[in-house]
Amino acid sequence: MTRLKIAFQGETGANSDEACRTYFPNYDPLPCATFEDAFDAIKTGKAALGMIPVENSIAGRVADVHHLLPKSGLKIIGERFKPINFHLMVNPGTKLEDVKTVASHVMALGQCRKAIRRLKVKTEIASDTAGAARELADHPDPTRAAIAPALAAEIYGLEILQRGLEDEHHNTTRFLVMTADKSPPPPPFTSRCVTGFIFQVRNVPAALYKVMGGFATNGVNMTKLESYMEGGGFTATIFYAEVDGRPEDRGLALAFEELAFFSDRFEILGTFPADPFRDR
Repeated sequence: MTRLKIAFQGETGANSDEACRTYFPNYDPLPCATFEDAFDAIKTGKAALGMIPVENSIAGRVADVHHLLPKSGLKIIGERFKPINFHLMVNPGTKLEDVKTVASHVMALGQCRKAIRRLKVKTEIASDTAGAARELADHPDPTRAAIAPALAAEIYGLEILQRGLEDEHHNTTRFLVMTADKSPPPPPFTSRCVTGFIFQVRNVPAALYKVMGGFATNGVNMTKLESYMEGGGFTATIFYAEVDGRPEDRGLALAFEELAFFSDRFEILGTFPADPFRDR
């Protein structure tokens, strides 16, 4: 029987690949070169689901995704939090004292800055953590190492010399689980839920203040509010927000009613169970 696929951005062995294998072991991970390719794979049915990173506890939000989400036509049906661990890997037989250059994605290098300084090596930016590991496997060099997830070492036959290079051990990435289903089944009523949505306030004084007031007066807890510009305009700010609850909950329904009155655009992107990681 053909197994369903779950799309992610990056190369085989990347953190997103690890997340797919950890949380959806019955799906085959489908690597995609860009976020656009990952969204297209979901929309066209090449993949049944997508695992898309949206923010990291150290590096902040993944900027590209906020621009792609509203236009994708996809729905959010879940979230997953994944602790991020980076490891120093080399070709088998390479000694630590021989390593002169370390390659990885720019964010991984930044998140392992202290460890890299202790190693006293040069750094080289790669397009992807797993890509740096694959490149090292394809072109063995005893003076080079890669920083990547443990899965990459396993896949590309590399040897891990040092584990847990990340400077902050609370390093965690949050992923959204996406589907092309326009009307996915609602979360179980036993689940604590989160609703994600976008809106664009009308260009009138205090519009955002009045929108926020609707959530406050109706007792709705807003857990995220982020803005970004679209189309090169400096007045049409788009907001991505998340709140506790379901759209049919009375308080949230009333808040959305008020939001719609002061907004030129409003779209719910999904209601999904809150990951238990939130309570840690």
